Amino acid sequence: MSAPAAGAAKRVLAKGNEAICHGAIAAGCRFYYGYPITPQNDIPEYMAAHMAEHGGAFLQAESEVATINMILGTSSTGNRVMTSSSGPGISLMQEGLSFMVGSQLPAVIVNISRSGPGLGGIAPSQGDYFQATKVAGHGDAHLICLAPHSVQEMYSLTMLAFDLADKYRNPAMILGDAIIGQMKEPYDPVPYVPAVPDKPWALTGARGRAARHIKSMFLKDGEIEVHNWKLRDKFRKIREEEVRFEPYMLDGAKIGIVAFGTAARVAKTSIQSARKEGIEVGMLRPITLFPFPEEQVRDMASGVQKVLVVEMNTGQMVEDVRRSTPHHERIHFFGKPCAVPTPDEILEQIRLLAGRKG
Repeated sequence: MSAPAAGAAKRVLAKGNEAICHGAIAAGCRFYYGYPITPQNDIPEYMAAHMAEHGGAFLQAESEVATINMILGTSSTGNRVMTSSSGPGISLMQEGLSFMVGSQLPAVIVNISRSGPGLGGIAPSQGDYFQATKVAGHGDAHLICLAPHSVQEMYSLTMLAFDLADKYRNPAMILGDAIIGQMKEPYDPVPYVPAVPDKPWALTGARGRAARHIKSMFLKDGEIEVHNWKLRDKFRKIREEEVRFEPYMLDGAKIGIVAFGTAARVAKTSIQSARKEGIEVGMLRPITLFPFPEEQVRDMASGVQKVLVVEMNTGQMVEDVRRSTPHHERIHFFGKPCAVPTPDEILEQIRLLAGRKG
């Protein structure tokens, strides 16, 4: 299926992975490089079939290491470029991602995460949270990280990721998983309003102008320290201006859930069931994982009696929840590593926190 026309009004039935491609093309991405790994293979397959018709280029690299360095080179020319992979492939990109952060180069990296550690398996997981939010390779580096929980958001957040990457000259990641990537549902192809800034730093050929330099190596005395403080100030600005979240049925809630992505989508069903049983429960869903909605989590935790963090791992985002609030005694965790929790399983956790049995 080809990408919907810009400004198309009709809803589109698509897989989450396909919606990412539609969003990228709508946002002006014309270069895609990647290497196959399950469960994200729909993305390179789609781009291989359709990039040329949009005047773009697709290239299957020989490895994920080659991929991220091709991304770096294309980004340095000012063009919008994207890659996608899953857990082990993202690990192989870490050095290149650090070079991109250090060089202040924008791009979008999609992680349709699978179970780990190691080769793990193709089961859906949220075990890459630390990797996506805490490090972009070595050094003091961060990626902007967006966590969609629907096919609609796989489309719209991909467009946003390109805009944020360009705005801050920093790589941005879409963190999904096998469920949200493979599920098929309709979405609205909302018109894209370009937010592409001028790029006076781009390498476009120096004929008739002074040469430009993009680098991540600073060898003069004190130069790398100055650069690191500059990056720190940028990350601080991102934290101040780009936090995104969804409050869900939090009015009057005595129990507050924090969950992202697929886990949050399942939790919504559990909350609806709990409300029918008279249990006052709601949820705060982080949409940006970096920057994390610390202030909003703190305010929610201050206003409820108990907080339940739900993740498809053994406990990663829960550390950011604890860091956001002094009310550690209110925080409880329910995890399903390498598996999707069912609505009944989350509902049972809600009942237990409400002091109810079965």
